[in-house]
Amino acid sequence: MTQDPRSPRRALVCLPTYDEKENVGPITQAILEATPDVDVLVIDDNSPDGTGQLADAIAAREPRVKVLHRAGKEGLGKAYLAGFAWALARDYALVLEMDADFSHNPRYLPRMLELAREAELVLGSRNVKGGGTVNWGIGRKLLSRGGSFYARTLLGLRVRDLTGGFKCFRREVLEAIDLASVQCSGYAFQIELTYRAVKKGFRVAELPIIFEDRRVGHSKMSRRIVLEAIGKVWSIRRSGFPGTP
Repeated sequence: MTQDPRSPRRALVCLPTYDEKENVGPITQAILEATPDVDVLVIDDNSPDGTGQLADAIAAREPRVKVLHRAGKEGLGKAYLAGFAWALARDYALVLEMDADFSHNPRYLPRMLELAREAELVLGSRNVKGGGTVNWGIGRKLLSRGGSFYARTLLGLRVRDLTGGFKCFRREVLEAIDLASVQCSGYAFQIELTYRAVKKGFRVAELPIIFEDRRVGHSKMSRRIVLEAIGKVWSIRRSGFPGTP
């Protein structure tokens, strides 16, 4: 289903959660305020801290908030794939993904939706002019930028921020890249989806964002996760994913 990018469209923000009880209320409220015409899907992986139940309470009083409960934690990529499938089944024209911990600020959503009129995939980018990070040590900056540079070089892409998880897809991108065959479920998931979109010939726009460390709780990112993702880039390259939409 391809829609005229200039026409009004329904948009859904996919918001995976695991032990985000302190964040789920404020982040959903911030998204709703920033984007009056956008719905939010909380995808909860059976959080032990009760995040899913709190999300249900929010959805009960706010019709623009939906909740998808999953049996357990299987990784960020699997949660997003479940959310994407949910969105496509309900005819959303734009599907967005972002973190629930405010590291992706909802203030960027309106501009991201505007750019989706010109590009099929919009990335919130830390590595273009005007983008950056807050409260990151030099080691984390080098790891992030180095990982993105490595993947960009190996895969032959111009995209500056391949590992970011703040994105807006037109539904035709998700339909074309065959979600059922996505290989990666961890940090490399973001690299794979962008690579597949580029290989299919879709236009990609990078929106400068400032990535902020989470406000509440502890980061789920680690050096091991990033290095594991870098290793999976070779698998992505070998797969190729040829073809055009």
